[in-house]
Amino acid sequence: MRKHIVAGNWKMNNGLIQTETLISDLKQQVKTSDAEVMIAPAFTNLWHAFQSTRQDDIEVVAQNMHFAENGAYTGEVSPGMLKSIGVKTVILGHSERRAYYNETDESLAKKVDTALEHNMRIIFCFGEELADRKAGNEEAVVERQIKNALFHLGADAFKNIVLAYEPVWAIGTGETASPEQAQDMHAFIRKTLESTYGHTVADDMTILYGGSVKPGNAKEIFGKPDVDGGLIGGASLNAEDFYAIVNAF
Repeated sequence: MRKHIVAGNWKMNNGLIQTETLISDLKQQVKTSDAEVMIAPAFTNLWHAFQSTRQDDIEVVAQNMHFAENGAYTGEVSPGMLKSIGVKTVILGHSERRAYYNETDESLAKKVDTALEHNMRIIFCFGEELADRKAGNEEAVVERQIKNALFHLGADAFKNIVLAYEPVWAIGTGETASPEQAQDMHAFIRKTLESTYGHTVADDMTILYGGSVKPGNAKEIFGKPDVDGGLIGGASLNAEDFYAIVNAF
């Protein structure tokens, strides 16, 4: 049975003091849903965030990692380093990583393999740009991104993967895919999984929606049958707003 998850991607925001304050504010919120709660602070604050939430129902996850175990990769972080400080889940393939740092399906496949070798859980992101949507190519783009990066894996590997559909045109723009558009794509993603891996893998897969989710629209989006939660950007930087989304189920 698939899980509800709400993950807050803090991106390049919050120094140590702001991180401490936001975590303190998060701890004061009351969770009424069954959703797993995750936060992804900056690398510099992962250890402090992990230590600060060890007794709480909040998992600290990383925003990225390198595919190599170690070596001459200045400025990069390996999965072993993440696990050494208690981080067991990583976001891979976010649209900003693809756009600004030229991450490709091929390089992401290598990251996926390395993360799984370290028994890490992966939140794997993908989604179409506005030009793709306008041209009616959104399903082809999404199918290609999923298949190129993930379909070399065996069925068992998907137990450690969460998918996150993020239409690029709806990230940080104030635009949001309608609940119906989100449902249609999530259903297509599940159908794509089923065509190769069968009904059980597809039905058990948690698929998150990422794209300007707010307290005001979360309930309607999460109410769709194939939407299992959200990867939240800006709204995750406010504890009250974030938990309003968590409790939208």
